[in-house]
Amino acid sequence: MSETEVQPRAYRRPVSTWWWLEKRSYFVFAMRELSSVFVAWFVVFLLMLTYAVGRGDDQYQSFLDWAATPWVVVLNLVTLVFVVLHMVTWFNLTPQATVVRLRGQRVPAWAIIASQYVGLAVVSAFVIWLVTR
Repeated sequence: MSETEVQPRAYRRPVSTWWWLEKRSYFVFAMRELSSVFVAWFVVFLLMLTYAVGRGDDQYQSFLDWAATPWVVVLNLVTLVFVVLHMVTWFNLTPQATVVRLRGQRVPAWAIIASQYVGLAVVSAFVIWLVTR
């Protein structure tokens, strides 16, 4: 084929910018992807907290004062919602991404999901015990 010949282009149906609002599953997918931004904010916030604690009482108190401002509180509440969404969707996805076999039998999806929630409860209880003792 010479350079002057033109190949016909395949028809591509236009996709709306709001395609993710058409079905619940699309919406959850888009929100899960968006949740990654809030997970990243959570990591940055914890790193800032750790840095402030390491710099002494004055820095720590300044951080606490900043963290108590209304916009940071609202941002952290929104972050909490998105982190919980991220966790729940990840836990529900795990049986599809990982095949676990026990004695030659595939472990049921509900058992994998339940074990993750049990692990979360155990680790959370341990962290609460560490903080409150």
